[in-house]
Amino acid sequence: MEMKKRISLELRNRTPAEVAELVVDNCRSSDGEVEGLTDDFKDLEFLSMVNVGLTSLAKLPSLPKLRKLELSDNNISGALETLSEKCPNLTYLNLSGNKIKELSNVEALQSLKSLRSLDLFNCEITTLEEYRDSVFELLPQVTYLDGFDQDDNEAPDSEADDDDEDEDGEDGAGPTGDYDEEDEEEDEEGSEGGEDEEDEDDYAEEEEEEEQAGVRGEKRKRDAEDEGEDDDDDEDD
Repeated sequence: MEMKKRISLELRNRTPAEVAELVVDNCRSSDGEVEGLTDDFKDLEFLSMVNVGLTSLAKLPSLPKLRKLELSDNNISGALETLSEKCPNLTYLNLSGNKIKELSNVEALQSLKSLRSLDLFNCEITTLEEYRDSVFELLPQVTYLDGFDQDDNEAPDSEADDDDEDEDGEDGAGPTGDYDEEDEEEDEEGSEGGEDEEDEDDYAEEEEEEEQAGVRGEKRKRDAEDEGEDDDDDEDD
């Protein structure tokens, strides 16, 4: 799918000014240039154009609020000064899997004063001797290069942190739900038990009444027989 059409679909009945995040990965740029993006995306904060065949950023519009830019697996080799002009507030830039070969190619990023994380993994520049030290020296504002700082500490993954918080929230809510279900089952069992006990009590009372009725019947029968014998004795007299 062409990039321009993909961007149009991603709008989903929104205006460009309402879009804060835009992902157009794996679509196609017909001439290696950015297509379909305009200055109207003025509130865009996250843009991902992974594997879209880009060779140049010359047609990138002005995106003053853009913080994160994903450009991995393209064919960009330089001319990165466009980023400083169009996206001056970038804090995260992923150029992994591109054609960046020399330190001079990234020198243009010095004007990105807010840049904290830069990814050049799988670019030819990473094969240079003392590559990491050189980049950190060239771009002192950068804290993390290819996911690690100068002391080889891994960059925190904000998305993973968010996922952990979500999982914690779900776990926290879980026991409450299980507890309610168990309570409900116990209540049902309790009520059923209560009903069974009531049924047993009723049954016992019925048996007792039947026994008492039987006793009374036997007594009446014996009384009647006794009366009959008394009548016979009177007649004999």
